[in-house]
Amino acid sequence: MNKKAVKVGVMLDCSRGAVYSVETLKNYIDVLKKMGFSSLQLYTEDTYEVEGEPFFGYLRGRYSKEELKELVKYAETKKITIIPCIQTLAHLVGALRWPAYFDCTDIGDILLAGEERVYTLIDNMFRTCAECFTCREINIGMDEAHLVGLGKYLDKHGYCNRFSILSKHLHRVCEIAAKYGFRPMIWSDMFFRLANHGKYEPSDQPLTVEGLDIPENLRLIYWDYYSLKTEHYDAMLKSHEQLGREVVFAGGAWTWSGFIPYNRFSIEATKAALKACRENGVKEAFFTSWKDDGSESSIWSNLPALWYAAEYARGNYVEEAIAAGFKKLFGMTLDEFLHVEDAERDGDSTEIRNPSKYMLYSDPFLGIFDRTVSKKNADLYAKTYEQLLPLCKGKFGYMFKTIANLCHLQEKRCLLGINARAAYRSGDKEQIGRVIEDFREAEKRLRVFASSFEAQWEKECKPFGYERHDIRLGGALRRLEHCRRRLEQFAAGKLKSIPELDEDILLLSDKDEDGKTILYNDWIYGSIIKPFG
Repeated sequence: MNKKAVKVGVMLDCSRGAVYSVETLKNYIDVLKKMGFSSLQLYTEDTYEVEGEPFFGYLRGRYSKEELKELVKYAETKKITIIPCIQTLAHLVGALRWPAYFDCTDIGDILLAGEERVYTLIDNMFRTCAECFTCREINIGMDEAHLVGLGKYLDKHGYCNRFSILSKHLHRVCEIAAKYGFRPMIWSDMFFRLANHGKYEPSDQPLTVEGLDIPENLRLIYWDYYSLKTEHYDAMLKSHEQLGREVVFAGGAWTWSGFIPYNRFSIEATKAALKACRENGVKEAFFTSWKDDGSESSIWSNLPALWYAAEYARGNYVEEAIAAGFKKLFGMTLDEFLHVEDAERDGDSTEIRNPSKYMLYSDPFLGIFDRTVSKKNADLYAKTYEQLLPLCKGKFGYMFKTIANLCHLQEKRCLLGINARAAYRSGDKEQIGRVIEDFREAEKRLRVFASSFEAQWEKECKPFGYERHDIRLGGALRRLEHCRRRLEQFAAGKLKSIPELDEDILLLSDKDEDGKTILYNDWIYGSIIKPFG
């Protein structure tokens, strides 16, 4: 095994709602320095100022050029390199929703490759990065552009080899990067997906496809957040060798499935991934803190996962030493911190599940997720709430308070639909009355949770982005109140029936089991709140 330490950094998502304040990021840089990281990528889709593009980052809390320069200068005093991390093909829905960019759009969140206005925009992006960042490495994105060439591009040009579309666009972007002195890196998945039937996984077949032409100076980012097996990472790294370019590894410090992080899974995945990186001579890695679907988790929520990544990267594999270092640095034990995810776990399983997110918004009468939970979950929430209370007064106390209040809410909330349906069908007025009181208590606890989450956001982030949570949580509260009133009307004989509660709830798929929680973070597509149309 290659014993040389792997150089490690962190990528922080500043685009999925939360745009972290300059003060928060300075504190974050301080902590990264203490942990031993060397770089920070600020993932900014459209959340940075681009001169000549007033709608780019409009109403999103974008960083001004002055703010970026201030952060870069501060990071340099801590010997942390801030690397620009942008998007130059897909994941630009924040900008492309505006009419100013309709002519630049292929389909959905994907830029229209080959359109000159697109390259003017990208040139403007690079000009900002060149002005604000001293580092001349840059992450240019281009991941998950699954439908590239299949929207307006198809209308204009007919069907074209999609590898060719991607390659031509990539070369144009790399030419612009070179103009400003940047050496780019790119997420590697699209090379695999277009050559491997849409799959980003090891391939037994050569990854050679007509139209593929990777620029010489481009580094490839192999990103993988999902496996616990070293053999999997090893096979993927060997598959990347076919592409003939230097590989950087990106792992995941899971913070993107709701309010609660998944440090235990992240730690085990990181151990396996870094072992494969060393065996395959990978020199550089970074660990991602994505914030999908609203940036609900605290910026500090994955500190255990990041600490393990830093320790394993420099060759410290001794669990006792890692735990001791964490306590010395953060003033609490790893086990204490890891209690935040106890309520989501099924025994000792490291599987990622997020009922605390989806049951918060699952409709109490429609109940599409009701068969994924049971009394066991309510008991776990109650237990976790008690475990977290002592941490609410210490370091990062406001974060623990938010999660504790969420657990306190879910103790009542997660079974509301099940209990409402059972009481309604029994016709027992006393049982219905108890459920009505549970609704009242859940409403009260939801208000408390919303207040603590609001305080967390205000401490860490710019105000932009929180509007979605006011809408979500306000809607969740309004729905609880409405359902409670209808139960009260039914109990008083003012309603003959509640049609939604007459419906039997089905398992979501043939693979699901009663009482087994799932991973579901799909507000974006409306299934939580709009399941039937």
